[in-house]
Amino acid sequence: MNMLEAPKELKLDFQLWGTLRLQAEKLQNTAPALSASLNNAVLRRASFADALANVLADAMRNSIPQDSDVKSIFCELVEAHPEIAQSAAADLQKLDSVNPACPDLLTGFMSFRGFQGLQFYRITHALWNSGERQLASMLQNWGALKFAMDIHPAAKIGKAVFFDHGMGIVIGSTSVIEDGVNMWHGVTLGSTLTEAGDRHPKVRRDATICAGATILGNIEIGEGAIVAAASVVLKTVPAGAVVAGVPARVVGRAPDRLSAIDKEFKSTSTQAQES
Repeated sequence: MNMLEAPKELKLDFQLWGTLRLQAEKLQNTAPALSASLNNAVLRRASFADALANVLADAMRNSIPQDSDVKSIFCELVEAHPEIAQSAAADLQKLDSVNPACPDLLTGFMSFRGFQGLQFYRITHALWNSGERQLASMLQNWGALKFAMDIHPAAKIGKAVFFDHGMGIVIGSTSVIEDGVNMWHGVTLGSTLTEAGDRHPKVRRDATICAGATILGNIEIGEGAIVAAASVVLKTVPAGAVVAGVPARVVGRAPDRLSAIDKEFKSTSTQAQES
């Protein structure tokens, strides 16, 4: 396929891979002590999908039984499910573009817990949907030991999703997280224990869930809404609303832009940190 005619997602995957390799080569020259790691993670890999499978398998090395060959499982999955790498590329691009704590794509790809934990979920989700539910559940629980994030494989998560820090995130099996959602550490998407079946929250496009928020039940967090830190949400949140408190209530309207996670503000914020 001519890359000029490729779908947008494949273009992103291809272009991002080239940038990752250039950044790895540059770091290899300035930090030769990392040469082996950079070769293993990026420079010896055939594609972004291949690199993704390997970096996740290496991250899990000490969290699973030593005689388990998860690397071959991961490689087969990303080859069979191109949407895994395409979604990961969108996630990584967003992480790099909005987070001032992430200096470049390579750093996010090789070391950021929120990004890697989310991609690990994508592996278990593919297994779950293919009927390998025992394996998906085992990997889910082993992955929670590594990433401190517990995301059920049956949950549905879109692309260009930003998990900042990641630690302490718990996402139930019937949860839905749409494209562009931002989520901080310590967030729970859980059930009220009074519902059966479809019992977890649905977080709509571009919503932001701040640290320590607990959202319970089959309710919606509307498009572009913001849930303030440490809130407990038990009712549907309208699109574009800001809610806060225990229990949460509407306290305002979401701004059009959030400086802390806005592409335009990242360079300014990074410069301020370095000065």
